[in-house]
Parts: sequence; structure tokens; C-alpha cells
Amino acid sequence: MSTRETRPQAVDDTPASPPAVAEVLHPRMVPLGGPRAHPVRRTLPQRHRSLIGAWCFADHYGPTTIDASRAMDLPGHPHTGLQTVSWLFTGTLEHRDTIGSHALIRAGEMNLMTAGRGIAHAEHTTADTTTLHGVQLWIALPERDRYTAPRFESYAPEPVTAGQARIRVFLGSLAGSASPVRTSTPLLGAELEIAPNATVRLEVDPAFEYGILLDTGDITVGGVAATDAQLLYLPTGEDCLTIETADRPVRAVLLGGEPLNERIVMWWNFVGRSHEEIVTFRSQWQQQATADHSEAGPFGRFPERWATVLPAPELPNVQLKPRA
Repeated sequence: MSTRETRPQAVDDTPASPPAVAEVLHPRMVPLGGPRAHPVRRTLPQRHRSLIGAWCFADHYGPTTIDASRAMDLPGHPHTGLQTVSWLFTGTLEHRDTIGSHALIRAGEMNLMTAGRGIAHAEHTTADTTTLHGVQLWIALPERDRYTAPRFESYAPEPVTAGQARIRVFLGSLAGSASPVRTSTPLLGAELEIAPNATVRLEVDPAFEYGILLDTGDITVGGVAATDAQLLYLPTGEDCLTIETADRPVRAVLLGGEPLNERIVMWWNFVGRSHEEIVTFRSQWQQQATADHSEAGPFGRFPERWATVLPAPELPNVQLKPRA
């Protein structure tokens, strides 16, 4: 996915390192790309926390009613140096990209697109979608893999139970379920559905830090409470997550991973390592976006169905700095 922010969040004034304690991250509303932008709730990145493991971006949207006057319509746009994870609770999106992939993104199925050295894609709601609800997540690729060849993968995990929780593991492993989808760094991604007034204990990797992104419901972990649309961050060192719910059923996305320990520059849809790289990525995209679309470029070959693509926003009048 993309964003139509006029000044995409990417400039780091080098704040102090975030405390290694549990904390609640609050979302901010941003417009999601295209001429009829959809408001989404963004909890990552934030000024004082850019990464949870290698997870570098988390958008949460819907439930949104889709009709003839309001559809999700994201024209072709680029990515570099990252992987995108699409996970829907409700609805269906149609995906096309510049390596020839054409797929339907359905509820309960993970679609992972590896941008690597460069890819572009478009997403649109299907004609039979009346409600759209889900999350869009990005993973920063480590230095050794960030120029890898782009690829696209899908996986539909079977649910497993752990006490009063129903779990779908789409990346990594949890509760005896393991995803076959490869990642460049150790990661966990799973949807959790937990009954009201329950206590669920999940054995986890103490080398990971975690984020629990709430869709609905209320949870408490280690004495820290979070509610709808908030993201509860948990530092490394825990080998068991004890999640307590209140009077409402909970749906959440559990994210985890070993700390990346690399500094990244993230601006618009690009992840790089320096201001100069971002300038280059933007220039390459602008050149390809305005050239003859019959020719392949740094971001692959545009599908014939693409009538328009998103232009990159103007760069801010400051140096983009790496974020920890």
C-alpha cells in the first residue's frame, strides 16, 4: 500500500533511545493513497519507535463500507528495501505488480510481496467486496538482502487453538503452528482471537520484541493495558506472554522479531540507508512513471491495465536521517 501524505513521516531528529519497557503506542490518522483516499490508523513508525524487530510499518483500516462511490483504489506505486504483508479480516483486494503477479488478497490469507531492489504494485477492492477491514504491514529487509530480486507469495494458515485463543500464524511459529513463508530475519506474525474474560499464555522467543496491535477488545499484559486500535509494545526478555482480556472478545495481530540492529531511512514507500539513496529511488520512480510504459524500468514492467500511477511526493527541505 501507499500513502498520500504531503510530508511522509521519515525525518528523525535523533531522539533518545526508547526505553526498553512495555508501552502503548497510539495511532494517528493518515490518508491512504489514491484520489479517493481512505483514512487509516498508523501505529508504526512513531517518532520514538521506528521498529519492532524488522517490522517498520503498521496501518490498520476499516471496517469501511465499500460501494460505487467509495472503493479502495491504489494505483501503481513503488517499493524498495522492504516486504509488504497484507492481512484482511473482511473483504477482498485484487493485486497486480510489475513482476507479473496477479492475485486476490482474501480474508485469512497472507500475501507477502518482497520489493528488494524495486517493484511496483496496485491494489483495488473487488466488485463483490462490501466491507474492507484489515492491516497493512511492512518489514525492513536487512542490509544483506535489501537488493534481492522481487517476489510475491501467498499463504493461508490453518487456525490452531491455545486455551481460549484461536490463532492463525502467517509468519514464523507459535502455539505449534509454523508458516512456510521465508523471511530474511527471525519474525512472528499471527492473528489472535481471544474470548472475553480469558487468560491466555503463549510461549514465545525471549530474543524477540513484540507488538500486539488491537483491532477490537481490551487486553492487559504485564500490568499494561491496551484497547481498540492501540499497539502494545513489549521488549525482549519474555519467554511467555500472558494476555488477559476484559468483557469483550479480542481480535489482534501479534508481531514479533529479533531487533534489526540496523539504521534505516524510510520515506514514502522506500526503505534505504541514506538520504542520497532515497533521492535516487524517487528520481528513478519519477522517470519510469513518466516514460513510455511499454518499456521495463528499475521497478519492472507496468501491467497494461495500469492507466495511471502515483507520482512521488516532493522531498522535504531537510536531510533525511537514519532511524534506529
